[in-house]
Amino acid sequence: MLSWKDLELGSIVTEPGNASAYKTGDWRSNKPIRDQSKCIKCGLCYIYCPDAAVELSKAGNYETNYFYCKGCGICANECPRGALTMIVEEE
Repeated sequence: MLSWKDLELGSIVTEPGNASAYKTGDWRSNKPIRDQSKCIKCGLCYIYCPDAAVELSKAGNYETNYFYCKGCGICANECPRGALTMIVEEE
């Protein structure tokens, strides 16, 4: 395998479009816990999540996909009702 210095400009190292296969939530140290009774479904957590880890369920509730969530806490910070609380991730 070539070193990164030996790659040509614009080289693709892996197959394009495979980012969804990487479990980026593995390096999380905190995670958001949602209290659905406080959630007003405003969608701010969905809008502000930089990892697209907030999804709308078939039941119409916003849920965190921990496969991608990195635990940055932006969703909890932006929630106007305090429906999201950041807790320490346990193994």
